[in-house]
Amino acid sequence: QVRLVESGGGLVQPGGSLRLSCVASGTIFSGNTMGWYRQAPGKERELVATITSGGSTNYADSVKGRFTISRGNAKNTVYLQMNALKPEDTAVYYCKLEYRLYRHWGQGTQVTVSS
Repeated sequence: QVRLVESGGGLVQPGGSLRLSCVASGTIFSGNTMGWYRQAPGKERELVATITSGGSTNYADSVKGRFTISRGNAKNTVYLQMNALKPEDTAVYYCKLEYRLYRHWGQGTQVTVSS
């Protein structure tokens, strides 16, 4: 019933920037937390950043100071601004919505950082 659609991934050189977008649709309640996770080949999916309905943010240590998560003006939209990208940031990035016991995932968008 809930659908999350990510966009904005692509190929970028080290030191470059990308902005990912996620739009949630369906039966969405206001008191939710949204976030970004990523999974590189051969590794477990890991948290990148989250933002609560109240605006509190949380970041993985590896991206602090480089990535910024934010909510858009449109309802149930979230962005991930990624600056100073490194090759180790290469992964499939997934959008996630959490509400009470519910967990919803997007299809993922590929981010590749390479020269």
